[in-house]
Formats: sequence, C-alpha cells, structure tokens
Amino acid sequence: MSLEGDAAGLPTLVVMTRWPASGRCKRRLAQTLGDDSAARIQSRLISHTVAVAASLAQGGVLEARIAVSGAGPKACRRWMAPQPGVSINAQSRGGLGNRLCHEVLRARSGRPASPVILIGTDLPDLHQQDLLIAIDKLTCSPLVLGPSHDGGYWLLGLAAEEDPHWAFHSIPWGTDAVCRLTVERARHRGITPELLSWRNDIDTVNDLQDWLA
Repeated sequence: MSLEGDAAGLPTLVVMTRWPASGRCKRRLAQTLGDDSAARIQSRLISHTVAVAASLAQGGVLEARIAVSGAGPKACRRWMAPQPGVSINAQSRGGLGNRLCHEVLRARSGRPASPVILIGTDLPDLHQQDLLIAIDKLTCSPLVLGPSHDGGYWLLGLAAEEDPHWAFHSIPWGTDAVCRLTVERARHRGITPELLSWRNDIDTVNDLQDWLA
C-alpha cells in the first residue's frame, strides 16, 4: 500500500488509554501485583503504543490522537512531550461506548473524509504493520475489527462515511460478547467486517507471561 496521500484523507488513529497512576489503572493486574506495579506496566504499554503511532504519524501515514481518561487536558499535555503528527486530549465523560463514539466524531471534526481507527494500549507486541494492514482493509470494508481472545477487540476501524453510533451504544463492555455483537450488528446493516489476526490483551497476570518471557 502507498504511504503517501492527501492529508485531508489520512486516517486518524485514536489511542484510548487510562492515566497511569497508582490505584487508577489496570485494576485486575493490581489485585495480584499491587497498584504501583500495575501502574508501571500501564506506563510501559502506553509508551510502546505511542511510539508505534508516532512513527507512522511522522512518516505521513496517519494522524494520531492520544485520548486519556483520568486526567485533565493540561496534565495530559505536561505528561507527554509534543510529537509531530500526534495530539493529546482528555476523553469525554460517560461510559466507554459514549467515549469511543465521541472520539470518532472528534477525530472527524474538520476532516469528514478521513477513516478513524481506535486502539487501546494493551498490546506489547503492537507493530506498525498491524496498523498498516488495518488501513489497507478499510479500503475494502466500512468496518475493520481486530478480535481479542477475551471476546472483545483490540482494534476497530471505521471508514469515513460510516455512522459510529451503532457500533458503540448498548454494548455490554467488559464481557465476552463485545466482538460478536459488533459483528452481528454490522451484518444486520449489510456490512461484512474485515477481520485482523486474533490477539491477547494484557489484563491479568497470566496475560503477562509471554511479555515477561
């Protein structure tokens, strides 16, 4: 695929993450490892994800936005040094579905012709190629999903013309039905999603084994 293109049509990558403060992130990990260790793991995961996003942004492949929950806009900007092609903002209020939908709409503000890709920060093995493949698949389908083994998804991409509301509202977040229901809703709308490879999020101590090894 070409890495060049009109800036107005470049995809926007939104990285959804939580402020890496002790006691305020990775709570399932914290139950076993303690708050401080969980926060350090969260910080490492964020650093890796942002580095991958920034490298593609600086190469003109996409624009990147870091959307943070648990901290205000000023704290977010102090925490992360400015990088070319990367902006940072606080997530909106409300449940996860509302926040995801709002970030899609915010990314499209002023750039309605741009597809939007959402990812989290739970993939220590995230690579540039994962995002390049997702961008390429968005040329074939209005919806791209990266399914997770826990029943959720590690990536969701929406083409520029696709209304985001149906993909996020009334979804039972945190259950093993998230990806399945998203696919069912898409097919009900006549959309055949493009699927990426299955991956495993970092949520529990068991999920850390390969990373630590």
